[in-house]
Amino acid sequence: MNNTPQRYTITAALPYTNGPIHIGHLAGVYVPADIYARYLRMQGNDVAFVCGSDEHGVPITIKAKKEGVSPQDIVDKYDGIIKKSFEDFGVSFNNYSRTSAKVHHDTASAFFKKMYEAGKFVEETTQQLYDEKAGQFLADRFVTGTCPKCGNEEAYGDQCESCGTSLNATDLINPKSAITGEVPTLKETRHWFLPLDQYQEWLDEWIVKGHAHDWKSNVHGQVKSWLNDGLRARAVTRDLDWGIPVPVEGGEGKVLYVWFDAPIGYISSTKEWAEREGKDWEPYWKDENTKLIHFIGKDNIVFHCIIFPTMLKAHGEYILPENVPANEFLNLEGKKLSTSKNWAVWLHEYLEEFPNQQDVLRYVLTANAPEAKDNDFTWKDFQARNNNELVAIFGNFINRVIVLTNKYYSGIVPKPNNYTEVDEQTIAELKAYPAVIASSIEKYRFREAQGELMNLARLGNKYLADEEPWKLIKTDEERVKTIMYVALQIASALATLSEPFLPFTSAKLQKMLNFTDAESKLSAKEHSQWDKIATRDSLLPAGHQIDKAQLLFSKIEDAQIQQQLDKLEATKTANAAENKAVEPQKKTATFEDFTKMDLRVGTIIEAHKMPKTKKLMVIKVDTGLDQRTVVSGIAEHYKAEEIIGKKVTVLANLAPRKLRGVESQGMILMTENAAGKLVFVNPDEDGVEPGTTIN
Repeated sequence: MNNTPQRYTITAALPYTNGPIHIGHLAGVYVPADIYARYLRMQGNDVAFVCGSDEHGVPITIKAKKEGVSPQDIVDKYDGIIKKSFEDFGVSFNNYSRTSAKVHHDTASAFFKKMYEAGKFVEETTQQLYDEKAGQFLADRFVTGTCPKCGNEEAYGDQCESCGTSLNATDLINPKSAITGEVPTLKETRHWFLPLDQYQEWLDEWIVKGHAHDWKSNVHGQVKSWLNDGLRARAVTRDLDWGIPVPVEGGEGKVLYVWFDAPIGYISSTKEWAEREGKDWEPYWKDENTKLIHFIGKDNIVFHCIIFPTMLKAHGEYILPENVPANEFLNLEGKKLSTSKNWAVWLHEYLEEFPNQQDVLRYVLTANAPEAKDNDFTWKDFQARNNNELVAIFGNFINRVIVLTNKYYSGIVPKPNNYTEVDEQTIAELKAYPAVIASSIEKYRFREAQGELMNLARLGNKYLADEEPWKLIKTDEERVKTIMYVALQIASALATLSEPFLPFTSAKLQKMLNFTDAESKLSAKEHSQWDKIATRDSLLPAGHQIDKAQLLFSKIEDAQIQQQLDKLEATKTANAAENKAVEPQKKTATFEDFTKMDLRVGTIIEAHKMPKTKKLMVIKVDTGLDQRTVVSGIAEHYKAEEIIGKKVTVLANLAPRKLRGVESQGMILMTENAAGKLVFVNPDEDGVEPGTTIN
């Protein structure tokens, strides 16, 4: 256990702001990082735990195009949702920033300029993929194709998420534009490249040899594989209009590559925090005594272990990461988590269905964490771990101790008598747990550490079950005082040691044990010192008043789990229908070119009245081809909730156009009835599915 206070800078991967946060994000990055940061603070260390929204990724631009809004609208929407999810689940960032913030733009621009002026980049004209129809270059996720390494047919132009290989768009086999679906051409463009090949020898020395024994095997193995393949120069600029403008001459119309600017977001987030707190940010990034730790998922290993360290080394003023404890992927019910296919457990939805049970999810995700290999989250396992572990072991022990203390002694900690051999052994085991749990945390084995926490609760349960104070109270009241005193010391240790893993439970338990009572001489600050458990003879002294018992955990019923399984089954059915083969869409038609119209059956799945208009309704329609937005002038005739689920005829290949800032991607055919009310031209026959063409 580390007893010498140190300075730590802990970073957690910046999430893309193109959607909310799901359990895969929490399990892979944010809960492990939070456990580590909370533990270090309890050791008295100086910790800067930083993160922020990554707002310049291509997925954001793609989502904005699909929804007919600006990228800024997308990032503003999801930044708030993501930030609230982290707060709701107790992720204790010192600062959560945004890469759209001025401090970040300034920091990233200055970082690039210093490297540019020092001649650290190579400027080259190369051929890049270009979409003639869209009139733009296809950087990163604007293009998909087959991975040349593993054969995954859905690889992106910057990375294959199946095998984790870092790619350039031109590496893809059979590339296709994610914007139009067209096969791209090659076109010349000029960019700045980071010559990773020039740093290969240094990286090999620093990582493969220098961190062979202290980095996780999955991280070390991936890095070694990339180095064995030979590194190539990597472009750090892109032909895009969304991002940080390249701040040097010749950079017009170009932005910094998102994976150049995003990790600099850790530095700018630290700056933002330091300025707010009246601190100096530089020691957290430039002092050799500071330990820099990056928490990421396995798909980000190349960026944090090769590209960002090379940037820091080339810049020359920054420290390098001490460790990069990357996790593997979490699956859901045997299938890969997917934002686009809605195959996920979204954090904001989880709290609606399991209110005030954040710690249950934190516990299950840690117990099943994909630390060394991909792992699977199942709702049945979630239920079993809650009911059989949190309720039956941890919660049961605490409830017994507090109920009996209130029953026998009106909530006052009794004075112990002479210890038996069992008491001595139990106290000795109790005092060993802080070092055991700390050792696992410091090795980034959070699953193991949480398992030891539960073993402490098991120790308490076994002690009570063996000593049976509820029976002895009738024959040996003095012995019961000692038993309850020892049990209360275990409960007190659990209140402290559970804080990194179960922060809400810890706070609730500390309140029940009345940690803040001044007369107990057990201040909250004193109890935040991890080693007090091992060194103090008494955690809760005799005479200390505790409060009444409250249930720490509640049993989760079968019906609640079935509801979640039914929800996933509905998603699976919807995905199957969406993937069902349909005829390809015809060419774009004009009103004059009537005979070329592509009419489709669609189902309305979402609708809302456009603000500040009388007639316009914004409708999302499942056309069988896709889910698209159509703006229709029907708001005076229908309420939004009336048309959800209605089948309609859609002119699918009408040229898109913007109405009040929203791009309408088609037209719903309607007519007037005898009363002058607009009615749908509605193919409501049985068996007519979305995507069926109308001839």
